[in-house]
Amino acid sequence: MDMENLATDSFLPVIQMAITPVILLSGVGAFLLTLTNRMGRVVDRTRALAGQLRECPPAGSEPRTATERAHLEEQLGILWRRAKLVRLAVTFAGLSMLLSCVLVMVIFIDAIRRDFGVELVVIFVGSVLFLITALAAFLRDIWMSLWALRLEVDKAQSM
Repeated sequence: MDMENLATDSFLPVIQMAITPVILLSGVGAFLLTLTNRMGRVVDRTRALAGQLRECPPAGSEPRTATERAHLEEQLGILWRRAKLVRLAVTFAGLSMLLSCVLVMVIFIDAIRRDFGVELVVIFVGSVLFLITALAAFLRDIWMSLWALRLEVDKAQSM
């Protein structure tokens, strides 16, 4: 067997094994793009509502103003909780990507040592668990944004 066939035969399975974490990287990268867009929207909406709250007369000046101020404060509270959820999702998605990168490196190191161990499974499972946590925070953010929207609709209908 010549040297070229030896290299192809020995590293082809290694490259095939490394494909899964690379695909995971691609998918999580797209997910991170969605999360950062959501974070931008939360930040923009927070700044707008904070500006409205600063312009709102202090509580106790008239009943309608107090109601408006309370509504703005409640919306800001929801946005703050959403921002924390998106931050959590971004953190765990980033950790998932980090572990996927580490996994690719460990696959190649183990191939050179010719010693595939349990660490591959542990790193991959960790990466997927981080991704699951990120998705759970993302879904919670979606539900919370709909809750804030419901408050806006209720307010508009009561006027």
